[in-house]
Amino acid sequence: MKIIADLQIHSKYARATSKDISFENLEKYARIKGIDLLGTGDFQHPKQYKDIINSVREDENGILWTKTNFPFIWQTEVSLMFSQGGKRRAVHLLIYAPNRAVADNIIAYLGGLGRLDYDGRPIFGISCKNLTRDLKRIDEMIEVIPAHCMTPWFGVFGSDSGFDSLGECFEEQVENIHAIESGMSADPSMLNRLKENVNIVSFSDAHSFWPWRIGREATVFDIANLSYENIIKAIRTSSGLAGTIETYPEYGKYHFDGHRNCKFSCAPQRTKQLNSICPICGKPLTIGVEYRIEELAKEKSGYVAKNKVPFSKLLPLHELCAYAYKSSMTTKKTWNIYNLIIEKAGSELNALLHAKEDIFEEAGANRELVELIFASREGKLSIKPGYDGEYGVIEAPGSNESKKSEGQNKLF
Repeated sequence: MKIIADLQIHSKYARATSKDISFENLEKYARIKGIDLLGTGDFQHPKQYKDIINSVREDENGILWTKTNFPFIWQTEVSLMFSQGGKRRAVHLLIYAPNRAVADNIIAYLGGLGRLDYDGRPIFGISCKNLTRDLKRIDEMIEVIPAHCMTPWFGVFGSDSGFDSLGECFEEQVENIHAIESGMSADPSMLNRLKENVNIVSFSDAHSFWPWRIGREATVFDIANLSYENIIKAIRTSSGLAGTIETYPEYGKYHFDGHRNCKFSCAPQRTKQLNSICPICGKPLTIGVEYRIEELAKEKSGYVAKNKVPFSKLLPLHELCAYAYKSSMTTKKTWNIYNLIIEKAGSELNALLHAKEDIFEEAGANRELVELIFASREGKLSIKPGYDGEYGVIEAPGSNESKKSEGQNKLF
C-alpha cells in the first residue's frame, strides 16, 4: 500500500506556530492535501501529550488513530546546543517512538535533561552522539533523524553551527543514523553529492495546518500494511521507501546567500567574490544551502547516484493559485479556485501530480494557472531563490527554466 507521510509536525505549544493546531484541523487538511499519515508533533510537551491521549487511540502496531480513522505516529523534534570540536553546535533532531510506553520513557529521559513545558521544541545541552546513544538504550526501535539537514542555523550540515559529515557529528553512533531529512532548501540530487551512506526523507516542518504548509514536503512509502515497524524499516533499509515530494530548493528560505534586512542575495560564485561580506552593510552574509553543498560535496554537480529513490519537485497549489490570480495565498479569490480544483481532483497532491488538463478546465482555472501547474510538475518553474529566512518567489513559468534534477518526477 502507498502511504504519503508528513512526519515533522509541530503543535500549538511550540514557538511561532498557529494556536489553532489541533488533531481535528490536522486531519481535515491532511485529507484535503492528500496526506495519509502524520506525526503527532511535540509529544514530550505536557499539554500536547495530554491532547494526544485525549484525541487518538493506539493500536497494536504503534499507530495512533483518531475517532474518524486518520493515523498518526509518535513524533517530536528537539534542539541540541552544545560544544564539540572547539566549536558551538546547534542541531535539530527528529525523534520517533514505537508506542506510548516507549514515548513515556523518552519523556522521562528528556525531563532529566531540562524543562519540557516551555516550548514544544525544547533545547538541551547534550551532543547528538550522546542523545542518540541514550535513546537507543531505551529502545532500539526509536528512530533519530537530523531535521532540515542543510539549514544554516540548526542543520547537521549547516554553515553556521553544523558539521562537515555525519561521522564527525555522531561519531560511533553514526551507525544508528539511517536517514537525513532534506529540508526545503535542498533536494536529493544535491544531498547525494555528499555521499553519506544514509537514505533521504522529506517532511514539511509545518507550524500550522494550512495546506500550503502541511505536506508541502512528504515521503512516500510502499509497504504491506501500516505499522510503525514497517515505516521505520523502510527508512532504515530503503525497502518500501518509494520516494519523496520536495519543494523546489530555490523556494526554501535558505537556498542562496544574503541578508534579509539589506534585501540582498546572491549565488555562491558572487559570495566568493565578495569574500562573504554583504556589500550593503559590510557584515558577514548568511551562507545558504547551495554554497554549503559546494563546500561539502564529494561529487560534482550533475552527479547521478545509483539505486537512489526518486523524488518530485512541486510548489503548494495555493502558491500557484495566488501567482496566477495576482492575489495572496489567504484571500477568498485564491481559496475559491483552490476549493474548486480540490472538488474535481480529490486532493491537492493528486491535482499537482496526476490530474489531466480537463480537470482544471472543469474547475474554471485560468490558462496561466494550468500552465503553472504543469510547469511545476515538469520541473520547469523559475524561482527567485530564497535567502536568510525569506521564501523564494515564482518568477515566470518556463522562462530561465530550472535545471531538472536527476530522479525528479518519477514517483508514480
